[in-house]
Parts: sequence; C-alpha cells; structure tokens
Amino acid sequence: MMRNVNVNEPQNQQSCQTSVTGSAVYRILNLYACLGGNRYKWDEVAKEKGIEIEVTAVEYDEELAKLYQERFPNDKVIVADAHKFLLENYMNYDFVWTSPPCPSHSRMRKTNTGEGERKSKATYPDMKLYQEILLLEHFFKGKYCVENVIPYYEPLINAKKRDRHLYWTNFNLPTDLKGRKASNFIYSKVSDLSEFHNYDFTKYKGKQRMDKIARNLVDYEAGRTILEIALGLEKKSNVNQVSIFDAIT
Repeated sequence: MMRNVNVNEPQNQQSCQTSVTGSAVYRILNLYACLGGNRYKWDEVAKEKGIEIEVTAVEYDEELAKLYQERFPNDKVIVADAHKFLLENYMNYDFVWTSPPCPSHSRMRKTNTGEGERKSKATYPDMKLYQEILLLEHFFKGKYCVENVIPYYEPLINAKKRDRHLYWTNFNLPTDLKGRKASNFIYSKVSDLSEFHNYDFTKYKGKQRMDKIARNLVDYEAGRTILEIALGLEKKSNVNQVSIFDAIT
C-alpha cells in the first residue's frame, strides 16, 4: 500500500527476517524508484533463487509513486525524500539500489547549456550522489548498487561503466549486464520507449516531462542481472571500484 511518511519515522525492521513460512526474507530498498525499470524482473530472479523478497520503494513524485504501486502491488511504496530516507533506514535492508537524480551530472547538461528553448542553465553537480556512495561503502553491511549517468566530468569516485550508465557497487559486475540496446535512445519517441520498457508512459499525468522519465529508466534486463549477481556472491567489503576508462571483466 502506498503511503506518505515522515522520513524520521523509524522502520524497526531486522535485516533478513524470517517469514511465517520459515524462509528467509531478503529485504530490498529501491530508492528514487520512478516506475521501477530496474525492479521489473526481480520477482523472476527471486523465484529462480527460491527466496522471498520484500521491496520497499521510495519516490518523491506522488503520481509516479501511484503508478509504481499499480505496477508492483506487493511492494511497500513510500512517498518521501529518498536521500533522507536512506540515511535513516539503510541498516534495515539487505540490498540497496539507489538512482539519484542525474540531470546535474549528465553530459547533456554541459552540451545543452545556453539560451533559448530547451536550454539548461549551468548548475552545481548534485553531490548527494557521492554522499550516498560513501555512506553505503563505509557503513552499510549489505550489498548495494548506485546507478547514474556517465557525467561530463571525470567521476570523483571510480565507477564501473556499462552501456549508458555508471554503477558503484561493493560486488563485482561482469562486462556484459545482458542489457538490451535501444537505437538512438536520446531521440527515441515515447511510443518507442514504451515498447522498449514494456510500459505505457502516457499513463503519467504529473508535472515532469514524460520523455525524460522514459529515458531515465534502467533497462530491466540490466536490473535483473545485477540482482542475480548480488544474490549469488558473498559479501565483499573491500571491492575496489575500477575507473570507467579501464576494461572490466
């Protein structure tokens, strides 16, 4: 059930709790959840692994949160500030996926800066991205994945480049995330992106640009692969991130 919460509200959850059936429950926190592009195949992964997952999704846009809830009715959907929610609740989960807002980091921010229609003003990069990486790397006991775009600057913390995205994780990622390739992604029509993501974006009636939402979704096959790897690996607390300019295997 979707709900608005005060992010100071304690969740009082224990990591990897046991369900009434006696099986372990793998608790996942999905931050900046949007429409759940990364989450779309997670139930299939859980079924294949023979585990039960409990997903808590945090999204600030109430319209997106409502649509997410319709798409994933068994998830707990919370309308709140994801950045603050993470700080106050990270210890209650086994796996955290966070996709902080990317516009201030995107290469489009620099190439599209200027005057006129659809031009963006110069702005400070949002350092919440790096705050979340450092918090998870040094304080979180589970596994995490921080996802963002390839920025117009050299990343301040080394990351793993896969297709159009950067990933910061505390477990190894293969070179191939089995993600699908969308041609001319930046200039794709909403109808094409709806087909690609298997979701009708015209359902969205909120204030954000529909095409922006559609382009920002993580490919669900990449999301599936990353969760598979997180579930199949032992915790590695000191995995060094590799520069986006290095080959990664």
